[in-house]
Amino acid sequence: MRNRFCVPHFFIIFAVIMNLSEENISLLRRLLEDERKHNVVIVSHTNPDGDALGSSLALRAMFVRCGHTARCIVPNKYPYFLDELCGIGEIITFKTREEEALKVVAEADVVVCADINTLSRLEQLSSAIREKESATRILVDHHPSPDNDFDIVFSHPESSSTAFLVYKIIETIFGTSFFDREVAEQLYVGMMTDTGNFSFSALTPELYRAVAVLAETGIDIPAIYNKVYNSFTEGRARLFGYVINRKMRSLRKGTVAYMTLTEEEMRRFWFRQGDSEGFVNYPLTIKKMKMSAIFIESTDYIRISFRSRGDVDVDTFARRYFNGGGHRNAAGGKSFIPMAETVSRFLQAVEEFAQEGGFRTPRLKSNENS
Repeated sequence: MRNRFCVPHFFIIFAVIMNLSEENISLLRRLLEDERKHNVVIVSHTNPDGDALGSSLALRAMFVRCGHTARCIVPNKYPYFLDELCGIGEIITFKTREEEALKVVAEADVVVCADINTLSRLEQLSSAIREKESATRILVDHHPSPDNDFDIVFSHPESSSTAFLVYKIIETIFGTSFFDREVAEQLYVGMMTDTGNFSFSALTPELYRAVAVLAETGIDIPAIYNKVYNSFTEGRARLFGYVINRKMRSLRKGTVAYMTLTEEEMRRFWFRQGDSEGFVNYPLTIKKMKMSAIFIESTDYIRISFRSRGDVDVDTFARRYFNGGGHRNAAGGKSFIPMAETVSRFLQAVEEFAQEGGFRTPRLKSNENS
């Protein structure tokens, strides 16, 4: 008997607004309807956030409701404040369940990359995924400059989050009746966290219409917010105060800020995965600040997060200087040299970037001033 959630006979295209490819929608629809049931693995990036987890779990629901087997894998542990996300128990963490994860990958004939534009961001998991050359590969992501080796591609940097992109894909194929409270919560958490609780860019009317549809399922939006943003530890609160008071440095007349965190400092404040979430955003609350960076030490490398506002392109900055990338106003990178050398390189990069006009505010045209 056909699953009632599987692809309906009618097919209303809402893809115009998101410019979803009709060809790729058709390919995905055909895969979902395939009578030969597939083993699907959905993977996302290292240090998974709310968008990575929410979009992955919603994609899993889409395949499972059409009769396929689907599992979600992330390279390492997600932040503890996402422990209560609906369906989080379905996430396999490669770092702690490597044997199980490799078995799931080995059995998969469909690989979906969610909220990730290149397999290199899977780190140790990437080699196992690359070996699945015979599998159908699907990309669902909102980062620029994706890899080319995918069979079905939904790459939309204009989307505020991958969760919103997943919403539009599901809405296009199934209609809004697909969304129950569990999937709605997963997608809402993805949209909320990747937009800074709906305060960043790409906040379109279509996004708010999607939120309205999710809200109509009965999800408790204040409770979701509290679980994600008001569930930190005392150690995290004290660490935040220490970082802002003792570790934040500014340069270029207070328009650029950076912070550093060593492993020893994190141990001092009982650091847990996710405790530094949002620290990099705080300097941008200063009126004239244009760019912020945080450098977090780990065993293998220094993880770097960049944030900016306006036309300061930290995606370009991260790609050029720190083996990274992301979005215009939010990006990340890595450094494999000691902290002092990394900071020195950052200071030099900022000056070079400034000389090229990277921090220049574009002049308004005369008619924009009228």
